[in-house]
Amino acid sequence: MSRSVMIIAALVAAVLVAVTAVLLATLGHHRIGRGLKRRFGPEYERLVIRHEGDTKATDRELGERLKQHGSVRARPLSSASREQYAAQWAGIQKRFVDSPRDAVAEADALLARLTSDRGFPADGPFEERLAALSVHHAQHVDGYRGLHGAAHGRGSTEEFRRAMTGAGELFDALVAPHPADSGRHRPQRHHAGGGGTR
Repeated sequence: MSRSVMIIAALVAAVLVAVTAVLLATLGHHRIGRGLKRRFGPEYERLVIRHEGDTKATDRELGERLKQHGSVRARPLSSASREQYAAQWAGIQKRFVDSPRDAVAEADALLARLTSDRGFPADGPFEERLAALSVHHAQHVDGYRGLHGAAHGRGSTEEFRRAMTGAGELFDALVAPHPADSGRHRPQRHHAGGGGTR
């Protein structure tokens, strides 16, 4: 074989290896992205918008959330605690009729206590609490985000009502009995707090 043929063959082989590596990386990224999209649902879509369509940036952020908060396990919540939280939430809903703004603020504070009692990060910024919650309750965190925003901003009665309704889904998920509540599982300690709503 002539030297030029060997060089061309080596170049073709190098190009094929590079193309194969790119294809495998792309397929791997798409597979990971689909898994994250399925797991995080609306939270995934919200981040894609925030990252201006950059799905790789979205995947990186959600992958980081999984690393940081994937091992959080729900702390047990006794039946009495669940009933107490439910009664407090019902009282807040009744007060909403006369004072929507105050009710939203109370609901936000109640969710912060509930998420903390359930073992989600309590200290630090609200966004950190949401990040942890999104790993375990991705379908419900946007409602809590809306409630927290309404509690710390202005809005119409209708906006407050929507915020309460959306946050209620997270509240329900957090007060629902979990396997850890049976006492058969030992809760893991986690220094963090969270939020929830009914």
